[in-house]
Amino acid sequence: MEEDRTARINRLKWHCRRALLELDLVFDRFWERYEETLDEQGEAALERLLEEEDHDLWALVSGRDVTEEPQLAAMIERLREVSPIANFE
Repeated sequence: MEEDRTARINRLKWHCRRALLELDLVFDRFWERYEETLDEQGEAALERLLEEEDHDLWALVSGRDVTEEPQLAAMIERLREVSPIANFE
């Protein structure tokens, strides 16, 4: 259902609003690139990542921390692809 998907995407976008400017920039660019192609698995992975505190989430996106969960790692890679921060390491 398109309406259900729209509601889910809008809810995810709302939860992407973060206190860290760096994360806001990453999520803005993420939505620009992936909104139309985000599938249910991607939505689920993003939802799980958004449960993290800002500093923990930034540690994952910036590469200072890693996750062993393949779905989360794949979503983190997507976030890193669009990050305005050029050098992570």
